[in-house]
Amino acid sequence: MTKPSPISPTIPLDQDGVHHGFLKLPYSRDDSAWGAVMIPITVVQNGDGPTALLTGGNHGDEYEGLVSLFKLAGSLEPADIRGRVIILPAMNYPAFRSASRTSPIDAGNMNRSYPGKPDGTVTQKIADYILRYLVPGADIVLDIHSGGKTLDFIPFAAAHVLPDKEQEARCVAAMKAFGAPYAMMMLELDAVGMFDTVVEEAGKTFVTTELGGGGSTTAERVAIADRGVRNILIHAGIMSGDIDPAPDGTTMLDMPDDNCFVASEATGLFEPCVDLGAMVRKGDLIARIYDVERTGTEPREYHAPRDGILSCRHFPGLIKTGDCLAVIAEVL
Repeated sequence: MTKPSPISPTIPLDQDGVHHGFLKLPYSRDDSAWGAVMIPITVVQNGDGPTALLTGGNHGDEYEGLVSLFKLAGSLEPADIRGRVIILPAMNYPAFRSASRTSPIDAGNMNRSYPGKPDGTVTQKIADYILRYLVPGADIVLDIHSGGKTLDFIPFAAAHVLPDKEQEARCVAAMKAFGAPYAMMMLELDAVGMFDTVVEEAGKTFVTTELGGGGSTTAERVAIADRGVRNILIHAGIMSGDIDPAPDGTTMLDMPDDNCFVASEATGLFEPCVDLGAMVRKGDLIARIYDVERTGTEPREYHAPRDGILSCRHFPGLIKTGDCLAVIAEVL
């Protein structure tokens, strides 16, 4: 028998009205013997209807979702909706507070920690609670990501190829409704332990995003997140109104295989030779890496493995062997 979660909500999760509070996880540590990790949560409910679970901060250095959902939590009113909206702006709250991808408590990468464990690490306990207590009641789940400190993306919403084609069609329809400038059929190199995977295995309509990166955000990218969240709520029948499409439309993209990914085989100084959103042909020069130990050596050059669009690039000026250097997606 699965053990009960040590996490308890400080607010009701199923009552009409607006409720702001916390998911409280007891956590004894040096500076607080009987302390707790307090994860902010907002639940807005108005009668019967669908439930949307909106999450950000799965990684703590990805700010588009964090900004948009903290904003929504402070503005959404019951009269705006029919049904229920659960807003969890900072899933991995310890990582968010340390401005890091993973938790400073246990080094936990929340998006590789599902299904979690009620008696595991702090990150595993949070993952377990979200999956067992929040996901089951949701009809649609939106998890907002971006590239964090180490990657930068063109702004896209994404869905995955699924065995259940009816479920896949629901996810694709919601992805398109989000209204990002790009929509990606996304390939995950390692889907084990991801929030995406367990939510999809639960049969839910699931949409994720990559809306930028670089460990910060911009007004444009937050506006895309804001519009997308509203569009998802309209699409789900929770909010009334018309879907607001991307001003220039949505371009469909695909990542059909792992040949889309370019990994660095050197450590050194990174020079991007094309910018995000640029169209490239197979063989085009996309980046150079320079030896930083000495001058006068030839840089290592990297070329596009296929025709397509540069949808992702390494962000910091320095790069290490094994880092993702670029992703080339196909335009559909």
